[in-house]
Amino acid sequence: MPKLRRRSGGSTLLLFIFSLSTLNVSTTTTTGTNLHFKEAPQFYNSPSCSSINYSVNVAMTLDIAYLRGSMAAILSVLQHSSCPENIVFHFVASSSAESTHLNLTITKSFPYLHFTIYPIQDVAAVAGLISTSIRSALDCPLNYARNYLADLLPQHLQNVVYLDSDLVLVDDIAELAATPLTGDSVLAAPEYCNANFTTYFTPTFWSNPSLSLTFANRNRRPCYFNTGVMVIDLEKWRAGDYTTKIVEWMELQKRMRIYELGSLPPFLLVFAGNIAPVDHSWNQHGLGGDNFHGLCRDLHPGPVSLLHWSGKGKPWARLDANRPCPLDGLWSPYDLLQTPYTIES
Repeated sequence: MPKLRRRSGGSTLLLFIFSLSTLNVSTTTTTGTNLHFKEAPQFYNSPSCSSINYSVNVAMTLDIAYLRGSMAAILSVLQHSSCPENIVFHFVASSSAESTHLNLTITKSFPYLHFTIYPIQDVAAVAGLISTSIRSALDCPLNYARNYLADLLPQHLQNVVYLDSDLVLVDDIAELAATPLTGDSVLAAPEYCNANFTTYFTPTFWSNPSLSLTFANRNRRPCYFNTGVMVIDLEKWRAGDYTTKIVEWMELQKRMRIYELGSLPPFLLVFAGNIAPVDHSWNQHGLGGDNFHGLCRDLHPGPVSLLHWSGKGKPWARLDANRPCPLDGLWSPYDLLQTPYTIES
């Protein structure tokens, strides 16, 4: 397994990537409900955890299409945690029927895992709010589950770390979970203020005299942030009724097209410029390329705590097609799929 810590030198990381990119990996895979996964090793708390009396709560979505990615993400979280036995997973699924199969799959690979699966109660209602986007995979109701975490998860939970399924951690999630959400901040995420913020909304939005004032508050400097890695204060979310605020923007989108990119823009409209900062190392995003071609991309400059294959290209699909990108080799050690494989130098 690769040991990519934030404190590791960049030259070591690049050397490891090069060595993996020279391998020819061929695999045989299965799809849908026929996926079979190996049992993951059990990880134990370090001695220092005896003085820690709190849990790290992690929320993720879970479905058949991205199950292979989810399994790798879970393994990476546990492997790099100092206190893995203190981690509690909260999975959101699209239906009760699917939850049964997913529950069995997770239990077989992680028999020691603390987790609960929460089915979305009214998938049809969520689907009815979704407008078509630039990529069909973004139009799945489960992609909008992050909007409803405060309603789905237990009311006693305060903070939760939300993670997408197409990522792996190479650092201790407790550091991310400890991000302070002070003042009015409801969520924390890495911000990217060099991105062209105007491109996330249509000319219809910017030409509307009322809508264009959304970000006009002088105390609000809106920046792009990726919603695949967030720390969320659920108590503040509920108190501010932020689910309703997001849904209102989705309803407006059904009447007049003000954005193109799935579930991200409503979050930007509600939160951009008002979030707590997180170091960029916690979301080395975009490794899946853009939303059209999914071409290979390099790491952003700086340290790495989390690798995120956001975009069209997913590492498991490219590895199966025998067309991996160099960085996909950093995902494969966490792949629990049970299938015959050969590695030829």
